[in-house]
Amino acid sequence: MLFVRPAGPADIEALLELAYLSGRGFTSLPEHRPTLAERLDLSAASFTGAIAPDEAWYTLMLEDSETGRVEGIASIRASVGKLRPHFSFRVVSLTQYSSATHTRFEHKALVLVNECDGFTEVGSLFLRPGKRQSGAGALLARSRYMLIAAHRALFADTVMAELRGWFDERDISPFWEGIPAKFFRLPFEEADQMINCTDGQFILDLAPRHPIYLELVAASAREAIGQVHTHGRPAMAMLTQEGFETSSLIDIFDGGPTVTCRRDQIRTIREARELGVSHGPVPEDMPRRLVAGTGLADFRAALVPALVDGDGITLAGDTAQTLGLVMGTRALVSG
Repeated sequence: MLFVRPAGPADIEALLELAYLSGRGFTSLPEHRPTLAERLDLSAASFTGAIAPDEAWYTLMLEDSETGRVEGIASIRASVGKLRPHFSFRVVSLTQYSSATHTRFEHKALVLVNECDGFTEVGSLFLRPGKRQSGAGALLARSRYMLIAAHRALFADTVMAELRGWFDERDISPFWEGIPAKFFRLPFEEADQMINCTDGQFILDLAPRHPIYLELVAASAREAIGQVHTHGRPAMAMLTQEGFETSSLIDIFDGGPTVTCRRDQIRTIREARELGVSHGPVPEDMPRRLVAGTGLADFRAALVPALVDGDGITLAGDTAQTLGLVMGTRALVSG
């Protein structure tokens, strides 16, 4: 059975392996052991409440209960922009008119902004290639919303997600080559790694301070704005199903889109109900429900056959044991 659980320091080897598998442009999974180890320490502190709520970064692991292998990762940052600014490019329209020539022009431009300060961010969704068609992605993605639903006070009213931008058949980002590289003058991999491995001061030092008129940049860079990486399309589809909508914000390095949704309007959260747990036989052909515990440090979630009757839910004994749901406790159920 696949289930989702909190990540901790013991997951470093699995997380490093997933980082190598994720490839270029997956900013939140750098191939850098010290950064990933720090991230796992932060996750453990977040789930135990050892740090301030707005500094928390919850990392979740998708595990196979039969093999013990970690099959994927996802995360929630409780509040972005608290320890350092969270920069984006906003795509804006600038209109110019000349009465002398009777001409009117509308220009598209990029402006560096810090508009997501305080938003909760869901991200880092990555699965081993062999698991992408098994429904595991939906479980992993939706488990984040179940954690938010169980502990709403720990998260912001607005939730955002950043999608990896478009890379061509040569695994090159046209957006990076056409715009950011002109200012940062670093290889993409180095700049990408510095996002998570430094305090971000280099962005303040080197990022453009004036609007960038898109008519002046290469067509390949313009066309990549807001486009999603091939591997990110399933994630984008799931976000859309949950109610997320695209904004005019894009990633400053690869041009990927930023999507947002009000926390309580996210479909999984909106439909979640808290039910009393019973144990008993459950036929395998029963509808599968997304079930999660209501705790924080012991959070678990899985998509399992279940019997829902009124204010109660019946789970098979082994399923309940994996999820840590004893008789008489409460569980969140969605779908």
